[in-house]
Amino acid sequence: MVAKDQPVVIKKYANRRLYNTGTSSYVTLEDLAAMVRRGEEFSVQDAKSGADITHSVLTQIIFELENKDGQNMLPVPFLRQLIAFYGDQMQMIVPSFLEQSMNAFAQEQERFRAQMKDAFSKTPMDMMKMPLPMKALEEQTRANMELFQNAMRMFTPPIAAASGPQPEQTPSGAKDSERSSDLQELKDQIAAMQRQLDKLS
Repeated sequence: MVAKDQPVVIKKYANRRLYNTGTSSYVTLEDLAAMVRRGEEFSVQDAKSGADITHSVLTQIIFELENKDGQNMLPVPFLRQLIAFYGDQMQMIVPSFLEQSMNAFAQEQERFRAQMKDAFSKTPMDMMKMPLPMKALEEQTRANMELFQNAMRMFTPPIAAASGPQPEQTPSGAKDSERSSDLQELKDQIAAMQRQLDKLS
């Protein structure tokens, strides 16, 4: 039996079949998607090597969902921007930014649904007096963008002048101190953003 606080192990075999060790039954990608919606934790392992392949399977689920009619959530401009970040020096920042943004949206999800339900029950005049349901989410997204831009400035080295004398080399100790200060500033900004999320929730 799998402990309640432990994620269920899904084994993937060479024939691409998925086996849920918690229910002792074969499952499909749609079944795994349903588990995600229910908030059930699971990890996917290669049945032969035991390697964790959760990331690739979740990516495959998104691919399958995106190819269903009427279920596209990822706009083309976003996909282009995301692809452009692969191999870029900013690649290490993107996951944290996306995670923070999705966490903000998830925390606002229930309030947003309640506001939308309430809005549909009101007259057009009443709706004009209501605050925009997305206002809080937009503010949080703006805060996330500011954090992301600050991170970009921190990790993007200044462009050297095309001509003229090169700047004096900075001692390695000074570089380490400056990088440490920048990282602490980023941590402080993340902490401030989390406090804003707590207030919103």
